[in-house]
Amino acid sequence: MQEISTKPYLLRALYEWCTDNGYTPHIAVRVDNHTRVPRQFVRDNEIVLNISFEATSQLQMGNEWVEFSARFSGKSHKIEVPVANILAIYARENGQGMAFPVESTGGEAQDSGADAEAVEPAAAPGAPRTVESPSAADAAAKADRVPEGDQPDDDGSKGGGRARLKIVK
Repeated sequence: MQEISTKPYLLRALYEWCTDNGYTPHIAVRVDNHTRVPRQFVRDNEIVLNISFEATSQLQMGNEWVEFSARFSGKSHKIEVPVANILAIYARENGQGMAFPVESTGGEAQDSGADAEAVEPAAAPGAPRTVESPSAADAAAKADRVPEGDQPDDDGSKGGGRARLKIVK
């Protein structure tokens, strides 16, 4: 018998943490041919979905799939996302959450070019990472490509600067 991944359990735990603290949980999803989302909101084969109680109907977070109904531009859509395609889950209000490595389960979807929120995953495979903001993974990936001596100064103050990805091992 194959061992069940910890990923769906971590997703459910972070969803519960977000709702218990009054935050709005969002998931960043890699869209492929196995993912059922409105394609006009997909950008760079990714989409960010609000999975709060107020934004969804009949939310089911299983070990293999996250399924729910949601409205996009006033029209109800059935959303089906393989757990394997979830890049991150985080709170919209403060960006705290976790990012995951994702292996594609099928062919890549076509980019609609429409404006949509998206999260770029950091290139490093391995353990889940905590995310401080939706753009943190993108900032971390870019920071990994900058030579160490060329890193921008960070005075630790809030605001103004780009978010950083904090890797937890």
